[in-house]
Amino acid sequence: MTEQQRKKLRLLGQIGFYLYMIIIFYFVLFSERYGRFAHEDYRYNLELFKEIKRFIIYRHYFSFEEIITNLFGNVFAFSPFGALLPFVRKQKTGFISVLFETFCFSFVIESMQLIFRVGVFDVDDLLMNTIGGVIGYIVYKIARKIYYAWKRFL
Repeated sequence: MTEQQRKKLRLLGQIGFYLYMIIIFYFVLFSERYGRFAHEDYRYNLELFKEIKRFIIYRHYFSFEEIITNLFGNVFAFSPFGALLPFVRKQKTGFISVLFETFCFSFVIESMQLIFRVGVFDVDDLLMNTIGGVIGYIVYKIARKIYYAWKRFL
């Protein structure tokens, strides 16, 4: 890959990352589809696995979409964060760095929900968001290895 191609790819990754951030903030703070309206009281869950267990135990009372959205939506929603993070960082991005930065970004999102009283501050979401970011990073690393292996093959 030439230096010019690398710069274009990095710019495309950066644009994708910032668009992703805008979309995430919209869905987390403003989207009416996901019940984002102001509550009078603070809503939070500080018990790990409480909501996950609830959706598994009472799965017959929820629609398929509600179950998938709650149990896997956060993982899918935060995977791009881990995949695109290396494009916006100047220094090399490692696993621990992605783990930490995804957790911090998720904590900011969850805290904003608590402060603005939209949605719920949920430790289960912190866990699932962080797992999603790590999965995204792993996909990025695998894609990168495949690209360089393919490049050597040609």
